[in-house]
Amino acid sequence: MTCLLHCAQDAPKTSRVSHWLRIQTRISPASRASQVRYTQQMKALHFTSEQREQLRTILISLAHNDPRITGAALVGSSALGKEDRWSDIDLALCLADWQDSIVVQDWTNHLYQELGAVTHLDIHASGALYRVFLLANTLQVDLSFWSTTAFSSTSPAFQLLFGTTNTRPPIATTPAAHYVGMAWLHALHVRSALAREKFWQAEYMLSGMRDYVLSLACLRYGLNPSQGRGLDALPADVTKPFLETLVARLDGNRLQQALQTLMVLLLDEASKHTPEPTTQTREALRLLAQPV
Repeated sequence: MTCLLHCAQDAPKTSRVSHWLRIQTRISPASRASQVRYTQQMKALHFTSEQREQLRTILISLAHNDPRITGAALVGSSALGKEDRWSDIDLALCLADWQDSIVVQDWTNHLYQELGAVTHLDIHASGALYRVFLLANTLQVDLSFWSTTAFSSTSPAFQLLFGTTNTRPPIATTPAAHYVGMAWLHALHVRSALAREKFWQAEYMLSGMRDYVLSLACLRYGLNPSQGRGLDALPADVTKPFLETLVARLDGNRLQQALQTLMVLLLDEASKHTPEPTTQTREALRLLAQPV
């Protein structure tokens, strides 16, 4: 999946106060009081679980009272009831008019002007705009904006709050062959970087290779390989050999040893998935990891 990224370092300047004030008047006194309490607590060094819950309540109330929003859902750990101290806020919003950029701008302005946002990042994926906010108290708030035709559950971690969703085919699991291929591709770049004495690049590619091999292990144990979510649930005897591939200094010999160890781990893990690497592939990959 290709993501188009855009980082806005400053708060948006455009303000449509009158429309947003109409939305605010629909909010109950209790919700307004919650927003006041949240605003007063924003100066805390780090967000608390209570602040996160207060802000989520505020955002849901705003969505309910914005006629341009026809649906909303919790996404991520909160939808599964698995939040912990460091969980963020994920809220999916369905727009009545996908072409109405003013809606996104109004919500963005409010996050900056009233709720403590300091910067944000845009990611376009699955037919939606994911606007990821960083707040002054270091809380992450993910607001995704969807069209009425695209609004749907993209994973089990989806709890509809109001509105209706579309039926979408299950997202296909990334096959093991992809992780195998990406691992040996990174190994190729480790070798060339070492030959050119570009040790920072070699370490960068080595770390990427390790991630893909560990992702293979996650697949084998039925764990989520995405963004390392399943790594800490892997058995210790699986992860222990990977410790030898962690390099503490940019030394060519140490990086070469790590590459050789990681290639052994790749071939071992790949053999436990279908299709297994052919004999010719194994020989080529062993050769790839040898010093040049």
